[in-house]
Formats: sequence, structure tokens, C-alpha cells
Amino acid sequence: MKKFNQLNFIVITILILTTLSSCKVARFAVYNFADINDHKKFPARNIENGTTKFIFPTAEKGKFPKELHLKDKTYPFEQYLEDNKTVAFLVIKNDTIQYEKYWDDHDSTSIVPSFSMAKSITSILIGCAIDDKLIKSVNEPITNYIPELKENVFEKVTIEHLLQMTSGIDFKESYWNPFGDAATFYYGTNLRKAIDKMKLKAEPGKKFEYVSGNTQLLGLVLERALKDKIITSYLEEKIWKPLEMEFDASWSLDRKKDGLEKTFCCINARARDYAKIGRLYLNKGNWNGKQIVSEDWVKQSTKVDTTKGSVWYYQYQWWLPTQTGDFMAQGILGQYIYVNPEKNLIIIRLGKKEGKADWWELLSTLGKAY
Repeated sequence: MKKFNQLNFIVITILILTTLSSCKVARFAVYNFADINDHKKFPARNIENGTTKFIFPTAEKGKFPKELHLKDKTYPFEQYLEDNKTVAFLVIKNDTIQYEKYWDDHDSTSIVPSFSMAKSITSILIGCAIDDKLIKSVNEPITNYIPELKENVFEKVTIEHLLQMTSGIDFKESYWNPFGDAATFYYGTNLRKAIDKMKLKAEPGKKFEYVSGNTQLLGLVLERALKDKIITSYLEEKIWKPLEMEFDASWSLDRKKDGLEKTFCCINARARDYAKIGRLYLNKGNWNGKQIVSEDWVKQSTKVDTTKGSVWYYQYQWWLPTQTGDFMAQGILGQYIYVNPEKNLIIIRLGKKEGKADWWELLSTLGKAY
């Protein structure tokens, strides 16, 4: 009986993969959960860097701790990072690299998917679009850009609701269920169709709920606002080239032909270039004398605010680990861009897994120590 059941399972699996080879269930079955190599699995648009490159200088004798003191325990610094599946860790203070190390065959040229750190980058692009008067304000209803959602009673959902994760959309943030919403968005091949089916379960502006559907809606708002320009090109124009990135990057799509960028995730880049996103916000949206995104947008995106259903630890697609001014972008598997303006500090942590570490505590503790 056991052999028969195993045979049935294998046959059914093969049938599913054969008949649904282009759909999200097949992708889910083959790829089986988010992985650090996901940038190789999906179609993507290239993000080109410019002719000039900004290079962080490296301190001759960098300052970094030999030990970590977390939850009344002490750990060797580098061993703790390695044990918790880190592949890249950078500490940049006063524009100088104090510490940079890679593990598991990774180096400074290794591509690592951003996962949900892309949410913070999408937020920057929304700010740029407002600066460019492509979007009027965060108070606009999203149906100004996605009119088809009027049928689903989305007229009361504003851009700000999406930014603050207070829209009230019905979205299950689970990557474990191949038929769930997150899996549909991550592994599916038609994000526009999936968005068209979205519903509300609560009144907008009343309660925070972190779900990726909000950021993908922001992506469609941005695409509609840009009209003839694609999102990847806008990222390249507004951020990648002005920030003098060292490397090209890419943004994963739902499909190759007429694809939509997965704005809730899936920018694929290198550690030092992620650090430049942190540097931009560390300097209030200014890059070496040029205002890339308005200072007001950076302030609004990273301030503690509990109005309109928001929570103190999340604003405009950025996480706030403490109430002392630090903030960060965060992605599944433990990808982090941590910024502490008071200490003029940026920390990048990229990993193949979260490990057993409390990265919020570790990053904020390091922020205080520096």
C-alpha cells in the first residue's frame, strides 16, 4: 500500500507539472519556496548602471566588534554571522567601509535578490513620480490609475493606504500555500489579472497589515502614471545611474512578454549597490549635491507615525526597528539595508536564510555601538 501511494504521488506530480508547466503551481512545485538563487529563475529586465561609478573607500583598520552581546549572551561576531547563514555583511560609517566580508562562495560581485527590500525602492520611485508630477499626491485614490478596480469598491483606497499597508485588501501573505495570494504573485505569470481579482476585507485606513499585494498595487499605479515608460527604465533613470552604481542589476517579471515588474520583491543586485540605497536616504534623498527624491518624502517615509491606522514601526514601505530615528529595508531570508542617521551608519546584511538570529536586535545594537 505504501509503495502504491508513493507511485500515485509521483504520477500525479508528473501530470501536474506536464499539464500546468507554465502556471504558478508548476513553478511552485519546481522551485519550492524563495531561494537566494531566484534571480536565475524568472524573466527579468536589465537595469544598466552609468559610465561613472561611486566607490566607497575602505578603512585601513576598520572598526567592528569582535563580539556580539545579544539577549544577555555573548557570541563571536564573525562566527555568529556565518552560523546564521549570512553571505554578505557590510558596515559603512562616514562613507567608509569599516567591515566587509562574504561567505559561501559569495563576493562583492555576487548577485543577491532583494526580496521585499524592493518594497522600499518602489516607495522611492513613488516619491520620484510625485516630484515629477506624474502622480499628484499620496491622497489620490488608486482608482485614478487603476479604474477597473472601481468594480471592486476600491475608490476609498488611496496611494498612502498602500504605502502604509492600511488598505484593507484581502491578501494572504503566505508563500507556503501554492494556491495562496503570495504564491500567486511570486510564482504566477499574470500579475495584472491577479490584481483585477483583488477584493477588500476591511475599511481602508483603520488597521495595519503587512501584505505584498499593497506594493504590487503601487507598482501598477506607477506603471500607469509612467504611461509609455516602463518601471525598470524609471528606476534606471531616477536611481541606478544617478547613484553611480558599480554594477548593472535586474528586476524580475511575471512573464517575459509584456511583463510587469514584481514591485513587491525581486530586484537583483550586489551588496555595495544596496548600500547606496541606504546612503541616499541617510543623506535625506540627496546624492553628492543632487536631490534625487525630495527631503520631505524621505522624512515622511521614515518618521514614527501612528495616525490613520498606521503603526510606529512601519512607514511608506520602510521598517523602523526602534523609535530613535533608525530605519531599514527588509526582505525574506534576512536581507537588510539598515540606516542609522545619528551615527552616519549603513549596514548591509544578505543571507541565504534568516538563521536563528534576531536581526532587528543585532542591527539596532550595532547601530548604538558605533
